[in-house]
Amino acid sequence: MLPTKNAKAPCLAVMGTGSDVGKSIVTTALCRIFADRGVRVAPFKAQNMSNNSGVTPEGLEMGRAQIVQAEAARVAPHVDMNPILLKPSSDVGAQVVLLGKALENSTAGEYHSRKAAFESRARRSLDRLREDYDLVIMEGAGSCAEVNLMAGDIVNLRMAKYASAPVILVADIHRGGVFAQIVGTLDCISKARQDLIAGFVINRFRGDLSLFNDGVRWIETRTGKPIFGVLPWYHHFHIEAEDSVVIEAPAKVTPKGLAHPAVAVIRTPHISNFTDFDPLSAVKGLELYFLETVQDLGAFSAVILPGSKNTRHDLDWLHRTGWTEKIVCFANDGGHVLGICGGYQMMGQSVHDPDGIEGVSGSTPGLGLLDLETVMTAPKITARTRFSWDGVCGSGYEIHMGRTDIKSGERPFRILERNGYAARQPEGSISPDGKILGTYIHGIFDPPEITDKWLEQIGLGRLKASASYGYAGRDRNYDLLAEHFIAHMDMDKISKLAEEKSS
Repeated sequence: MLPTKNAKAPCLAVMGTGSDVGKSIVTTALCRIFADRGVRVAPFKAQNMSNNSGVTPEGLEMGRAQIVQAEAARVAPHVDMNPILLKPSSDVGAQVVLLGKALENSTAGEYHSRKAAFESRARRSLDRLREDYDLVIMEGAGSCAEVNLMAGDIVNLRMAKYASAPVILVADIHRGGVFAQIVGTLDCISKARQDLIAGFVINRFRGDLSLFNDGVRWIETRTGKPIFGVLPWYHHFHIEAEDSVVIEAPAKVTPKGLAHPAVAVIRTPHISNFTDFDPLSAVKGLELYFLETVQDLGAFSAVILPGSKNTRHDLDWLHRTGWTEKIVCFANDGGHVLGICGGYQMMGQSVHDPDGIEGVSGSTPGLGLLDLETVMTAPKITARTRFSWDGVCGSGYEIHMGRTDIKSGERPFRILERNGYAARQPEGSISPDGKILGTYIHGIFDPPEITDKWLEQIGLGRLKASASYGYAGRDRNYDLLAEHFIAHMDMDKISKLAEEKSS
């Protein structure tokens, strides 16, 4: 399995017939399986487009999916694993994060015009990983057969060809049309690129697997390529989702439909780090809802304003849609409101962006729930953070532009450490009655002790955080994912793909 002396490590590539078909899950599974076999394995995604990001031990920013995959591989996350991160801030623009640092805000056209330079940087990151590890599992993005984008695609088949990486193509049977997904993908790409695809994984199967045996034979006969396995739907473990597509178009919630205490997260247009709330979804006896359509909030125990990649745009959206009135009314009636990062900034008196860091310069009135003001300024703060809340300690991370000036009120958190360096700083803001709380700390619910404290604060102290979160819980879930994958995949065939490339 190991590469020969002075040779670059082999690569396997995991690509998809579309977005959200399971590429990240398959990549995560392979990272854990090969790590369990004693292989030093690293994930790699040349370019990730996501507002769900995290922070490396060095204090640099990268896609959260690759941080998850690094955890599964039992190695420290490094920005070479995701050298280019695009964080959408509008329908046509994004912040470009290069090797962990915010580089620029760019339109799609501007970014594509400089694609060759970005591709070169991504290749160098891959080369470094291949020198430091025994195997690299590469993940593609979206569909690998977008014909209008293929000439400038630096993350899918072009990168696989550069690395001489056999490609495992993932298709999602749950969304229907799995035969067309696979055959159509092959039909849209050249013969040379078809030859890169070594076989297929069918994901999210429900029901009796034997009923798909004829389908397996048809695909293998039609394409001349093997199906490495069919993955059934799973419910007994949880792996963080990469893409906010999983929370798109949430349904309106009727108060009489709430069987248990419930928490609402306002699903703003540029929501970031939505996985902050995964631990709440696992609390037994608590219901978690993402809300987009304006509705009454009186039935909820608490409302959360999440992080945002474009704080002023999303704040304008709250005002324009009528959410502001509903949120302020909920707070005035004694409801508990929590703001995280961009949501915290929105809770103040105003948000100022004099230099147009997020787009058009100007100021936007806040919700007025806390006595503070925010000015958008560079550089971006990225830090792994240890903190305490009334003596309860936890860890999370910070990723934000802007500085917040607290005019009055208590500072509930104390920063103990940032990026490995001791710190003694107050953080966040809380109203005198303790019901309105804001913080810049992402991942705040990962420590069960912090979740329990917040549940107690909002009057739900009888509920307790799940032990399946935090690092120990996530690590166990990676094991369960690997077991699930091994039970349904032909790992001998998959392993031979890498062995053939390393021989």
